[in-house]
Amino acid sequence: MKKMRRPAFLALLLMLTPAALAQSPPDLVVGSKKFTENVLLAEIAAQLARHTGFEAEHRSELGGTRLLWNALRSGDIDVYPEYTGTLLQEIFAGEPIEEAKLPEALAAYGLRMTGPLGFNNTYALGMREERAAARGISTISDLREHPDLHFGFSNEFMDRGDGWPALRECYRLPQTDVRGVDHDLAYRGLEAGSIDVIDLYSTDAEIAYYGLRTLEDDRSFFPDYHAVYLYRADLEARAPAFVRVLRGMAGTVSAETMTRLNALAKIERVPETQVAAGFLREALGLEALPTDAPETWSERLWKRTREHLFLVGVSLLAAILFALPLGVGAAKHPRVGQVILAVVGAIYTVPSLALLVFMIPLFGIGGTPAVVALFLYSLLPIVRNTHAGLIDLPRPLIESAEALGLTPWTRLRSIEIPLAARPILAGIKTAAVINVGTATLGALIGAGGYGQPILTGIRLDDMGLILEGAVPAAALALLAQGLFEVAERRLVPKGLRLPDA
Repeated sequence: MKKMRRPAFLALLLMLTPAALAQSPPDLVVGSKKFTENVLLAEIAAQLARHTGFEAEHRSELGGTRLLWNALRSGDIDVYPEYTGTLLQEIFAGEPIEEAKLPEALAAYGLRMTGPLGFNNTYALGMREERAAARGISTISDLREHPDLHFGFSNEFMDRGDGWPALRECYRLPQTDVRGVDHDLAYRGLEAGSIDVIDLYSTDAEIAYYGLRTLEDDRSFFPDYHAVYLYRADLEARAPAFVRVLRGMAGTVSAETMTRLNALAKIERVPETQVAAGFLREALGLEALPTDAPETWSERLWKRTREHLFLVGVSLLAAILFALPLGVGAAKHPRVGQVILAVVGAIYTVPSLALLVFMIPLFGIGGTPAVVALFLYSLLPIVRNTHAGLIDLPRPLIESAEALGLTPWTRLRSIEIPLAARPILAGIKTAAVINVGTATLGALIGAGGYGQPILTGIRLDDMGLILEGAVPAAALALLAQGLFEVAERRLVPKGLRLPDA
């Protein structure tokens, strides 16, 4: 056991490195949704904040509208780009609010809105030009005559008040093969022919790149989606200079300019920081601020590895400390045990992404809600294996220990736990491997880790970035499994170990 202490201590120290190296929080936090245009607008805001003398952090690709809205209200972020149509149709759905009244409605939540930035990025439906021409489709109403078409809409569009349900009702569309897909992946499905119709943002660079036909909204279903910045009201006192330049962005970005910026980032693969700096130089005459040298591949890998180890290590350690007593209690008290197993089993059935989102109202965004969600997700394998290992112990061994007059605690510590060590360690190993994979979803709520390059790679159609996150995650899962195999040989009594091959 002594030989295991130093490696275990070093591993724990490595897991906690991100917390130990944590810097003071930035003056401003800018958030963005998980699509390129929003990331660009958020990066422009972050660079504007730095030009006015504030330390700003851009937490990119945090997810959808509701996540950003709640993060802004709770103070996890200070500003993010939004669209007036989304505010009217999604945030204030069902309320009789006109666009002119949005500032007043936002003020009730302690929020403010800039003027429109200068372009309308409305929703639209699109098809491949040759497919639309062959079918004679030019308007959304024309789709009624083609019920066999396959629709693929972004997941958010599938449920929004201004999305598919209301669009279907407005146009009386008969299509039933309608799938929810990631917006960026939908373009690839359209190109491959597995999808016929997708939802577009009118300033998407992919419309021209793929030669798509934008269908006419002949019933004027989609409202205007003027781009704006939402920000917390307290910024007017905390960062008045930043608020002034942010409000000064009104009217500076035309639809043509935004489409060009999207193309630079999405099609030509220019980093968003450079695209944002180029826009500020052209539109406002602001020279790019000095920045550190770009991170090398090894530096990015080390950073993401530390973040991922932190998420997995802390959540797994907490789960072990909490789940082992629960498993013992479930084995010792059968009636209570059924309740314990039912509760942890119910938690495990919640989809991992949903569990992450459920944690946000309690813990905000970032690493904390991800750690809590991973902790809850780790309970079932450890509790169930601990329970199964203890109740499956041979009864004569337990009776012999009782006959020797050993106390319940001594029996548990010296006999029952060692005899059940193999299934207990198997449960911990299972939890560790699951955690490594599930932790990649933490990037959706700003937790970083290997999920960040995966998300960015999907958005930019960059297989190299996807592999930059996926391969290390797979390697870490294999490493975790190997470490627990070694731990099993150290901790399981010799007579209970499996023979070497």
